[in-house]
Amino acid sequence: MKPLERIQYSPINARKPLKLPGGARMVVWTIVNIEEWDIDQTMPRTVLTPPAGGSPMPDIPNWAWHEYGNRVGFWRMLKVLDELDIKAVLAINGSAIKAYEPISQAALDRGWEFMGHGYTQRNMQKVENEQEDIAKTTEAIKAFTQKRPRGWLGPGLTETWHTPDLLSENGYEYVCDWVLDDQPVVLKTRHQPIVNVPYTQECNDVAMMLIQHHTASEYYRRGMDQFEQIYEDSADSARVMALVVHPYIMGAPHRLKYYKQLLTEIRARKDVLFWTGEQILDWYASQPSQFDRD
Repeated sequence: MKPLERIQYSPINARKPLKLPGGARMVVWTIVNIEEWDIDQTMPRTVLTPPAGGSPMPDIPNWAWHEYGNRVGFWRMLKVLDELDIKAVLAINGSAIKAYEPISQAALDRGWEFMGHGYTQRNMQKVENEQEDIAKTTEAIKAFTQKRPRGWLGPGLTETWHTPDLLSENGYEYVCDWVLDDQPVVLKTRHQPIVNVPYTQECNDVAMMLIQHHTASEYYRRGMDQFEQIYEDSADSARVMALVVHPYIMGAPHRLKYYKQLLTEIRARKDVLFWTGEQILDWYASQPSQFDRD
């Protein structure tokens, strides 16, 4: 199915109000992306351009730049999240479960949600067998956590025309790739409907730091600007805001304090919930007639 076959246009101000428990106005969820980059392949992203151009293999400096995040940056971020008592969502490649098992174990010990993120860090349109890739990712997470993942985030938000269908058929209940709303929305599939939980391109460290080349403080400033506007929007109907980070980016020593500052200020708001993706899904599913609206 193409996009207009999966979801109808729905102006947010014409919907029935969504209400959160306890008088809360909005939900924030933070997603930590853990990826395994194959040293035998071209690096998915680069920080240092090779002096002679091209795509060298092995690409030691760019592979090591990413690896620093999993060796060092993640553990800085974990300390921040522990201090603020926030359960994050781990969007993880299936192959990274074992490759970075201490990270997987730390997330499991804290009750974080594990979200499928492809088996390896590759464009889903270039995966040889998408059905197999999804199944392998699912099994890797299930084997480690003893629980099937309920949510999916495509590597780089990439999908094929068939991805929502395959996800639904593999038992997934929500996806994050359709970055088009501040509330969950329902996508049609050839199987059961699947919910798209709001994700973000704007408050995503890849976009800010690697593509737009902002200074580290932009993560805090943009995050607060976005939060304040969505908080205002949520006066009559609940909204969802995502904060996306990668350990090799916001876990770098010169950037971490801005992630911490942003989370600290939002965490102080008593009418803002910090939930995981599956908590957002379960709340949305409990709202009257949500699966008949989109």
